[in-house]
Amino acid sequence: MGDNNKMKVDSVLQLTPRQQMMSSGAGALMVSLFMTPLDVVKIRLQTQDRLMTKKCFLYSNGIMDHLCAKMNGDPPARALHTAEEICNCKWYNRPKYFNGTLDAIVKISRTEGVTSLWSGLSPTLVLAIPTTMIYFTTYEQLKAMIANQYNKYTELQGGLGSVKRTSPDGSNTDTSMSPVWISLTAGGLARTWAVTVVNPLELVRTKMQSQKMKFYQVRSGIKDLVRTRGIAGLWSGYTATLLRDVPFSALYWPLYEQTKSMFGYESFAVDFASGAVAGSIASTVTLPFDVIKTTKQIEIGERDIMAVHRGVARTNQQIVQDILREQGVKGLFSGLTPRILKVAPACAIMISSYEFFKKFFRTQNLMERNEL
Repeated sequence: MGDNNKMKVDSVLQLTPRQQMMSSGAGALMVSLFMTPLDVVKIRLQTQDRLMTKKCFLYSNGIMDHLCAKMNGDPPARALHTAEEICNCKWYNRPKYFNGTLDAIVKISRTEGVTSLWSGLSPTLVLAIPTTMIYFTTYEQLKAMIANQYNKYTELQGGLGSVKRTSPDGSNTDTSMSPVWISLTAGGLARTWAVTVVNPLELVRTKMQSQKMKFYQVRSGIKDLVRTRGIAGLWSGYTATLLRDVPFSALYWPLYEQTKSMFGYESFAVDFASGAVAGSIASTVTLPFDVIKTTKQIEIGERDIMAVHRGVARTNQQIVQDILREQGVKGLFSGLTPRILKVAPACAIMISSYEFFKKFFRTQNLMERNEL
């Protein structure tokens, strides 16, 4: 009788796919709201450099990287930091001259309004929230499926090494007993699926934003791309993205779960700290892949969008060889500190928000059951 009651409670505590997606979507929104102002300031500081004229750069809010192009050249001769100086162009092309991060925050807020610190947020959320929903929901479902299959296998083998049966929302997972390879495999496969689905959409978004295409022009643009490069053209930069994101995700989940289990109890602070630790370690290990991916993305933008560079884009192997020849091994680990400062808090906010809303929905499910 007691076992039956426990099974009923466990079934109520399990989240529906819709609740899982809402939890991950809320987490993505929280990361975007907190991290976007920092990257907006970074981009504005970068684009005031004349060397950035007619070049591409990456805009990242901690969830996704977006390719942007500086297209309006040198700013007109006007009084600095006035409303008249703000040209009618993309937020990252507005001519400004800042002396540092704090100076940029103050002047952007005073001249353009505080909301300008969240410039570019809307197009980011259009892809960031669905991508995060796909990624996290797929991870939870895959992990549950793999763990349960492993559990059945070990039971047939005499029970050695069996893990606690896992629900699709991870509510019954005992991470201290679950083999590391389960989280590693589920994380890598989930990220592969998310990147595969979103990559063509990100390419379309970049073209729309940089070439000022209307929505009805997107169809003809896609047709031209497919005609000249084939269906594979929709996945330009796909391998470079996989090269960074899949190893990162494969490392992140087992690191997060093992770090969390070391605390011995659950809380928002534990989730936050575990996410930051896991994100820092995973981002350090995968930094060379991030350098390759960033270089590849910018080259694609300057060739296909800005038409600054002609010819065939370099392969990932060629990029590595050029970096090693010009900068040595240290070139593959350039930008470590900025990457950790961006990824660690983003991972911490994302996973702690995600776990918070999962617990919220479990509580709601339990309350609804008690009312019946």
